[in-house]
Amino acid sequence: MAPQLKVNGVTGPKKAAAPVAPGKYYPADDVKAPLQNRKAKRNAAPKVRASIAPGSVLILLAGRFRGKRVVALKVLESGLVLVSGPYKVNGVPLRRVSPAYVIATSTSVDVASVDVSSINDAYFARVKSSDEEEFFAGDAPKSAVVSDQRKADQKKVDAALLKVVDATPMLKAYLGARFSLKNNDKPHSMIF
Repeated sequence: MAPQLKVNGVTGPKKAAAPVAPGKYYPADDVKAPLQNRKAKRNAAPKVRASIAPGSVLILLAGRFRGKRVVALKVLESGLVLVSGPYKVNGVPLRRVSPAYVIATSTSVDVASVDVSSINDAYFARVKSSDEEEFFAGDAPKSAVVSDQRKADQKKVDAALLKVVDATPMLKAYLGARFSLKNNDKPHSMIF
């Protein structure tokens, strides 16, 4: 038995703790844990709500077409949702929309016949123009010109989508109607 050590402290004699036998393994302090990195999360495909699926009817909440009802066609790699009005029904062209700015309704359409496999995020990339001289010249701004490819793609998608919309009763009128709230409407208690 180890002899008891006595330590004289300020308040009198106290028993000292028995010496600790050194262990065989100590964890190293210099092993670095990886730091949290936001860039690593960017590479993963963003999750989209389950209610936003291809074919579901969405209500746009922001932007030029706010209040319009559109049909979701697919979710792009960037996490944005590809939607279309169709253009002939309510004037909304093929667009990318953030899922944070839409309300998903319970209405859905079968969009298996609509071919949007060729449309991705690169399709919507803008052409960079280095016309600084034109910018500083103070001329009238140029109006946006829609390319012939976009017009052709819009017609192709609309043709397939309009067949599905026309087959569903009252859907054309529903998509054409604008969503709005009045003073006493309570959106949190509404079922879309």
